[in-house]
Amino acid sequence: MKSRIVFIFIGIIGLWSLLMMRAAYLQFLPNDRLNSLQNRQFQTKVTLQARRGAIVDRNGRDLAMSATAYSLYADPKIIDNRKAAAKKLSKVLGQSYESVYAKIKDGNKRFVWIQRMLEQDKADEIKKFDIRGLSFVEEWRRVYPNETLLAQTLGFLGIEGQGLEGLELGYDQSLRGNQKKVMVKRDARGRPLINDGLMFIENPDGNELRLTVDSELQYALESELANAVQTFDADHAVGVVLDAKTSAVVALASAPTFDLNKAQKASADFRRNKTVTDAFEPGSTLKTLVIASALREGALQPNTKFFCENGAFRVGDKVIKEAEAHEKFGDITAAEILAVSSNIGTTKIAFKLGQDKLRQGLLDFGLGQKLGVDLPGEARGIVQSLPWKPISLSNISFGHGIATTPIQMANAYAAIANGGVLNTPYIVQSVRDSETGELTETKVKPIRRVLTPEQAAQMRAMLLGVTTLKIGSGANARVDGFLVAGKTGTAQKVNPNGRGYLKGAYVSSFAGFIPANDPKFVIYVAVDSPRKSYYGAKVAAPVFSRIASYAVRKEGIAPLPGTLAETNSKNLNSIKTAMGQKAALEKLAREIATESKEPAKPEAKAEPAIVTAQELDKAAEVKTGETVPNLMKLTTREVLRQVSGQNLKVKFVGSGSLVSEMIPAAGSTLPEDKNITVILK
Repeated sequence: MKSRIVFIFIGIIGLWSLLMMRAAYLQFLPNDRLNSLQNRQFQTKVTLQARRGAIVDRNGRDLAMSATAYSLYADPKIIDNRKAAAKKLSKVLGQSYESVYAKIKDGNKRFVWIQRMLEQDKADEIKKFDIRGLSFVEEWRRVYPNETLLAQTLGFLGIEGQGLEGLELGYDQSLRGNQKKVMVKRDARGRPLINDGLMFIENPDGNELRLTVDSELQYALESELANAVQTFDADHAVGVVLDAKTSAVVALASAPTFDLNKAQKASADFRRNKTVTDAFEPGSTLKTLVIASALREGALQPNTKFFCENGAFRVGDKVIKEAEAHEKFGDITAAEILAVSSNIGTTKIAFKLGQDKLRQGLLDFGLGQKLGVDLPGEARGIVQSLPWKPISLSNISFGHGIATTPIQMANAYAAIANGGVLNTPYIVQSVRDSETGELTETKVKPIRRVLTPEQAAQMRAMLLGVTTLKIGSGANARVDGFLVAGKTGTAQKVNPNGRGYLKGAYVSSFAGFIPANDPKFVIYVAVDSPRKSYYGAKVAAPVFSRIASYAVRKEGIAPLPGTLAETNSKNLNSIKTAMGQKAALEKLAREIATESKEPAKPEAKAEPAIVTAQELDKAAEVKTGETVPNLMKLTTREVLRQVSGQNLKVKFVGSGSLVSEMIPAAGSTLPEDKNITVILK
């Protein structure tokens, strides 16, 4: 009996020793399987986005910024009554009861997102339910304070904070910063261990993009395009404004546009940045490049005459005619061919130049290839491969049988405006590192020289004739007090669903620059399918004129002395003489290339500045005290950041970068309606 007890005792001691050894092994030696099991049981990994970098215009005005948002998640296993919780949440979130319940009905799940990026008022209401198993994560929600401004260019984000279109997509890695993976700790009962029901992240911000865009000129461009669409009952319109010397994008727009804060609800057609993604037949704006190519190859001089067949020219089995039946030109110079936009004259020039040299000239001006602009989705356009039939050569010479994007055409005219150099257009002026503050600036990128300075000056003189001479097609593009150079375009619209052209459908356009004697801005405007009129001279040229007028006056460029009529008559005789005399044209070209502006006061003060955020009534709805907070000398972004979390409605007035005045004043009693007006100067 005694030996049996001893034996049992030894057995128990041995078993206990084995258990202790196993415990020590598990405690002190690593075990991947058990570690993984522990992590799944007591931790949940959540990926959160860093604060996305801001996008500002050339003057520091906010175009895209990040505001605080709250993302709701649940631990279904510890929610006591999941059906009741789903009913309460569905009312606040605006979702169906079924969709909310489907997310939390599985009691074996330990983590599920209910809804991302909630505003604080909804988050506060849900917190009042005091439902065990619901918690929030503080994240960043993208906000576009100007709503529709520069919409297609800026682009927008997906629900996970990833760039989907525009600059948000093209510079996604730079803007988003680093993602943060947060481990949510749980207690022994599986409940999340989070202080105050919130999980805050401290992660480096994304980088800030400063654009070359002027938001006030951008607003003017968008307004004019929208007006053109409405006035002429058009499908849409596009516009590009470039810095003439560098090809930096000053404004870029498509109309109709959409609200970036509701981007997912807008149609894909409205969201597309047609200035870089869409290629179409340019019509007569291409004649400028045909004549420029012939000029550089020595195939003509501005006063070289061509017989324009009195309005009808047979090419193979086709007859080429002018745009209007009454236009029956005889012998006219190359400069006059451009001024009157003669199809037959341009065909004759193309035949003299030859298909090889013409095609190479168009390629050299940047057509049929990507320019490398820092925007996603850039189209190449179409320049057909050789050989070309005679009728194809004729059609291409006046802008049919070839496809270009708006930014390609604007950039080609910029090469003429700046003295003959084709540059790469760009829209991001600089990128600022959020951690180091280091600034990486974009440098001007010349692609190639396409004209000599003298040839470019001759082309500027001829384009000046288009708008200045009585015979010119571009009279409606004139700007009082300034010399304007440019070319109209009217192209039949290709049938997208078959061969040939759509009956009665046109693309009306104008490309040019101002001031012609010292170009600052290159502007291209195209209106798609205008139904109340269709000639570029009547549809697009007036739009160009208004945009150009705003641009030069906003820039503070002094007009030439005298009225428009006096300015025209001053140059008319010189241009007329130049049409027939090579020496006179070369003299005029040199004068335009080197002319210094006479001292003169601006005719009028620049138009009133566009109100930041277009005076939109922006509200960040949260809690505050009884006095007005001090927002003086803050930027728009800093204001929104400071009032985030306060029950205020802030209205922005003015176009400056800093708050200079507040109504009511800082420190005064907060009005009952919680409204504060801040004036930016």
